[in-house]
Formats: sequence, structure tokens, C-alpha cells
Amino acid sequence: MSKNMTILDRRLRAVLIAPVALLIGILIGAGSIAALVLCAPAAVAPTASAAGYCPLYSLIGTGGRHRQPQAH
Repeated sequence: MSKNMTILDRRLRAVLIAPVALLIGILIGAGSIAALVLCAPAAVAPTASAAGYCPLYSLIGTGGRHRQPQAH
């Protein structure tokens, strides 16, 4: 499993996206379906950020980090 996220992507997920999604989920109402839908990515985003690997990027065949050819 190689890293497929850029530093910017990792920081945005950990510092901005996860807390905002969690806050909106709480404000909507903790028992609602919308809150559960928002809390799932809020839980996964910091984990993906820490690992530097996003499974969704692998599924769709994209990502912020592209492999560079290695010089011999």
C-alpha cells in the first residue's frame, strides 16, 4: 500500500474536512441519518490522512500523488 495523497490533501482532511463534517452532523441532530452519513467520513478522514492512503483514490484510479520515475 503506497501513499496516494499529497501533503495538502492530508492536511485539509485532518484539519478542515473532518471537524466541519462532525460539527455539521452534531448540529443537524446526532440521531438523524444525515448526521450518520456525515460522521462516517469524519471518522475515516483523519485515519486516511495519518496513513497517507485513500482507498477511494485507488478504486477510481486517481490521487494527488503520482509516481515519479526513479533515476538509476
